[in-house]
Amino acid sequence: MFFGRKNEPVSWLVVFLGNPGDKYDNTRHNAGFRAADVLEKKTGERLKKIKYQSLLADLELGGQRILAMKPQTYMNLSGEAVAEAARFYKIPADHILVVCDDISLKPGVIRLRKKGSAGGHNGLKSIIQQLGTDQFPRIKMGVGAKPHPDYDLAAWVLGKFPAEDAKLMDDAAVRAVNAAEMILKDGFDKAQNRFSK
Repeated sequence: MFFGRKNEPVSWLVVFLGNPGDKYDNTRHNAGFRAADVLEKKTGERLKKIKYQSLLADLELGGQRILAMKPQTYMNLSGEAVAEAARFYKIPADHILVVCDDISLKPGVIRLRKKGSAGGHNGLKSIIQQLGTDQFPRIKMGVGAKPHPDYDLAAWVLGKFPAEDAKLMDDAAVRAVNAAEMILKDGFDKAQNRFSK
């Protein structure tokens, strides 16, 4: 719903990271896509338009006109899609909000960060590389750490959640979208105080 905002410029990109394709559904690395599903239900807008190597929806959230994006490039090339859209809409890095998974947080925990390194996350690494800066906000959704140090990281993040963790992730996806809405409406600091407990 735009409520008269359709003529206003897009002021934010909200990027949900994951890998395209059915075989990646409900994997740890697709936590961002899980949050995108919640956004669709909340707004009634589908991310279905194909542009900038992404599935898109142009919608209103938190009183802002945003472009919601699910890059279809695969995780390690996500930055290509983000940079392409950012250039077209002339969106500065501090108005690019990225929602992604984080293995350093327990399943169901979300944490907000205003900026920072990729922390080993290939999607964030690609975005930083393509934008030339790490000064963009992100909402990290915990997916849990590897069970032991020798466990293959790719196998872990591309693995699916056990049932009990899936329920935690569904709740985290709702909170991630609510956090995104608060960032857009009330600013990052207020949202961080509310959601990064």
